Order: sequence, then C-alpha cells, then structure tokens
Amino acid sequence: MKRPNVLILMADQVNGTLFDDGPADFLHMPHLKALAERSVRFRNAYTPSPLCAPGRAAFMSGQLPSRTGVYDNAAEFPSSIPTWAHHLRRSGYHTCLSGKMHFVGPDQLHGFEQRLTTDVYPADFGWTPDYRKPGERIDWWYHNLGSVTGAGVAEISNQMEYDDEVAFLAEQKLYDLARGHDLRPWAMCVSFTHPHDPYVARRQFWELYEDCEHLEPTLGTVPYEEQDPHSQRLYVANDYTKFDIQPEHVRRARRGYFANLSYVDDKVGGILDVLERTRMLDDTIVLFVSDHGDMLGERGLWFKMSPFEGSSRVPLMIAAPGVEPRGVDDPVSSLDVNATLADLVGIDLSDIEPWTDGESLLPLMHGAKRETPVYMEYAAEGTNAPLVTIRQGRYKFNHCELDPPQLFDLEADPLEQRNLADDPEHAGIFADLQRQCRERWDMTQFDAEVRESQARRLIVYEALRNGAYYPWDHQPLRVASERYMRNHMDLNILEESQRFPRGE
Repeated sequence: MKRPNVLILMADQVNGTLFDDGPADFLHMPHLKALAERSVRFRNAYTPSPLCAPGRAAFMSGQLPSRTGVYDNAAEFPSSIPTWAHHLRRSGYHTCLSGKMHFVGPDQLHGFEQRLTTDVYPADFGWTPDYRKPGERIDWWYHNLGSVTGAGVAEISNQMEYDDEVAFLAEQKLYDLARGHDLRPWAMCVSFTHPHDPYVARRQFWELYEDCEHLEPTLGTVPYEEQDPHSQRLYVANDYTKFDIQPEHVRRARRGYFANLSYVDDKVGGILDVLERTRMLDDTIVLFVSDHGDMLGERGLWFKMSPFEGSSRVPLMIAAPGVEPRGVDDPVSSLDVNATLADLVGIDLSDIEPWTDGESLLPLMHGAKRETPVYMEYAAEGTNAPLVTIRQGRYKFNHCELDPPQLFDLEADPLEQRNLADDPEHAGIFADLQRQCRERWDMTQFDAEVRESQARRLIVYEALRNGAYYPWDHQPLRVASERYMRNHMDLNILEESQRFPRGE
C-alpha cells in the first residue's frame, strides 16, 4: 500500500488566538478556511518555546529546548538529533524544505534531502544573548518597536522577496514530483517568514482591512510599573523608552499583520491549487502550523518571547486521508507533530521514545481525550534565567526562579488578568503544578547549561569572524546544465517526460 505524501505549511509568528476553529471570521483567508473545514483543528495548540529557532528545533525533533540545547536564535541544533524529516526519509520518503527553519550551525538540512532556498536568517552564533550582562540590549539584532511605528504599505520588502521565492520554488517542486521522476512518497515543508514583523504589507492585502473592527487590542497598554517582571524585561528588550507608540501606530501595525496573514493565505492557496491540479491532493496529509505567536499590542506587548496566550498559542490543523474533520479542545503542542506524522504514515518510533517530549495526536484526531500536560520553555533574550510553563486542563502555570509564580484559569480568565498563585481557593492546584515543575526541571542546572552554552558560543563567534569567514548559510544547488534542454539529452524523451499529465 502506497504511503500518503506529507505537505507541511508553516507560517511565522501566527497568533493562535486568531485560530480558535480555523482562521477567525474577520480574517480574509479563504484558502486556509477551506483547509480548516476538512481538517482536525486543535484549538489549544502551543509552541514548545515562543521564539523562532528554539520553537522550530522542538517542532522538528519533538524535544524541548532543555533537551536539544537550542535555547535561543543562535544556539546550534545538533546534527545527531533525529527529526521527523529523518524518520520519514529513513522509511523511504523523499524529504524537501522550501523556506525558513532557522537552523543554526553547519548542518542546514537536518534530515531534508533537498532544500530549495537559503534561510531568511543567519546560521551562525551572532545572535547569542549573554546572561552575564542583565538588561543589556544588543541593538543591531534585538527587536525594537520600529516595526510598530513603521507599519504600512510596500510592494516589495526583504520578507516579501523571500516568501515569493519560497512559494514559487515549492510549486515548481510539486510539478516535478507529479511528473514521476522520483517514485518514492514525498514529504515537503513549505515555511514562510510572514506574518512576522515588520508589519509591512502589499496594498492589495492592506486594503482588505480598511474597516476592520479588530484593529484595537482587547487589553490596552499596561504601564511598565504595573507589568509582571518578565513583561518588564520584554519592554526593556524592545527598547520601549525610545518609541512613542500612539493608538494609530497600533492600528496600523495590527492592520499590516492581518494583511500579511492574507498574503500567506494567498501563497498557501497557490500551493494547494498546484497540489490539486497535479492529482496529488487526495493522497496527501496537509498540516498547517506556526512556530509561535505575536502579542499584537495586547498589554502593550509585541512580538513573542512571552508565555501569554498571544505569544505562546499557535494554529495547528491536520487534514489527513481517512480522518474526519473535528475540533479538539485539549491542549497540545507542536512537539507532538513528530510522533503524529509517524503514526499517520505507519512508522514505528519506539526506538526513540525515551528521547521525545511529545506524543501522537492520532488518538485525539479520532475523538479520544488527553490527560497529560503541555510543556513550554523560554531561555533567550528578554530574560536572565529560564522560564518554564505547564498547561494542564484549564490551567496555565509559569515559573522562573527570578520572578513570582503565575497561575491562570484560562476558562474563567482567557485574557490572563488574574494571577491565582496566592489565591487560597486554588492552593491545591498551585501546589500540584509547582510539584510537577520541580519534578520535571532542575532550574539551577537548566540555568547553568544555558549560561555555559552562551559563553562557549560567544567565544567561537568572535574567533570565526576574525580573518577569512566561511558561512554556514545554506547554498541551494541548481545545476544549470541539467535543466531544460541540453545536448546530452534526447529532446523527444525530454518533452514527453516533462509533461504532466500525459495523454490529455
């Protein structure tokens, strides 16, 4: 029996609260709304870490940052850690990546047989934070609120140039796969950098939100003095004192973000159209996910790096042959994608079970319930010690050795405004989650490992930038002498083999 193909569609920095049951009604996203109608929709899906590289390494491997060592956006993803691309390739799949995955280190493939584009971000250790210097802002690469004040319209940008290429090459690859040059089943990941800030959008998408009723955050700006300690550090990390954020800036930034969601939807629509026209749609598992969210001005916070819902919740939808569409309320994680793909295509992962932090979602896709908690970790810029989160049932528990603990009842308080950590009525729940936290994490050791990693990488980066520099960035291979028609080819055979479908 032929195994199904796998198409993973990944966007960057998509706020999962906008995807309670597929894209929110007000969003102009017809293609992803259509995909949602035939998918299992996970309404409470979370990132393993609310930052690009740690979240993506965890998504690929099914392991939390404390296990992979990918603590931040400049931490090396070790080549020895198996990913879902390794598992599928090992079992006979052709594996391919078009777009961003923010792998750091010399290995830019991590199980992908082919990578069609370079990455949008650097592969070296240059973006390493330094816990030895609390409160330090590294201005040349830290986020700042210029993305908010600079929101608006452009017809081309660095990110648009990238995502245009990602989509084009993904479509070309689907045509190649359809033409039967490789008879293996395939697994392709198409990963966009939008709607990640800056909040700059093409006018055709910007104009869709002229009269949008959702340009104001639900929670207004909270003064620095009234923020919790971690949010205060994020204010400082984002250089908040240098920017006078006015209500119109907020409205324009959110409008640009919504417009870029529509841009991503347009790209997804093109890819799914090719998949359908090449007669592969019915034999393909299609999964849509994001690496983390975006606070979008809620509480005055922007971007990610926070355990609050806007930053930590992500969309997750899976359309698979033979699986009926449904909504799932149980909390899950993109850590779970690794084991889920293996279950869907019939791969036995028992030999790596001790190394995984995720679990298969297939039982939930068929109506079962989940009792186990979801874990998150954050150990990058904007904090000076690791921060960990447990989502279990209706409760979310946040712990950092530097800060007072937080406990939220997300059913009663979805906006996370009331910290129940000191509430006598919730003392039992708090004690249980605190016990689970202590049993799972040795926070002192976690902190020491992060600091050692940072210190090592800062030395290596300085050394490697002294003298001749050999980049780790992926260089896509495109051999011109094997493309189109060349004189070592038979034109008759070429024209026939490159046509799809044949005989119509």
